[in-house]
Order: sequence, then C-alpha cells, then structure tokens
Amino acid sequence: MDINELTVGQVREIAGLASGLGGCAASLQEGHGYADKVGKPVFIRSVTHHYTGLLVEVYDQEIVIEKAAWIADDGRFSACLKDGTPSEVEPYPEGRVVIGRGAILDVAEWAHNLPDKVTV
Repeated sequence: MDINELTVGQVREIAGLASGLGGCAASLQEGHGYADKVGKPVFIRSVTHHYTGLLVEVYDQEIVIEKAAWIADDGRFSACLKDGTPSEVEPYPEGRVVIGRGAILDVAEWAHNLPDKVTV
C-alpha cells in the first residue's frame, strides 16, 4: 500500500479505527506546552527521578529524549540549572528514553552541554 495513494475515505476509515483504541493510540502532539522545547536540551524533574536529554518527541502520554542521563543528585537545584553542574550523573546507553508525562513535574531548558560521563 502506498500511503500517498490513499483516498480521503480510506484515511477517514483508518482514523476511525485508530480512534477506537482510545488512550492506547499514541499521537504526536503539536499544540502542547513543550512546543518551544522540542529539539532542545532539557532538564526534566519527575516524581521519582531527574533527567537531562535532547527532547525529540512529545506524545499524549509520553515524551522521548535522546542523549539521556539520569541525574542521581542535582546538588543545589538552582546552581545545577544555572551552571550545568549536577553532583551525580549516570548517562543512558545510546538510544531513546521514553518518560511518562503523568510523572513529570517540570521541564526546563538546559543551556549546557548534555552530561555524557558518569560523575559521583
């Protein structure tokens, strides 16, 4: 099937099938509060962990980052954001990391190089 050759009716039929999946169907969001942060390095605070990474995608229930690191200890929070100096960092292996949006407290732009080495 060539997607470029679908009729409007076929597209509506596919959309109807997808809407029947309810919240299970992930949809890329464009009009979300993260629009100005997609493609930029970010610092994410969730209810259990802190992360840095390059925000690449935002969905209904998740956000996706690359070049991710778990910030085990951010030290003084404002200094960490201002200076880019978290106390403890554990980078993820290469690849994408998916974080549930329901667990996110806030997302701030990270105006520094993304941490890529373990620090203790």
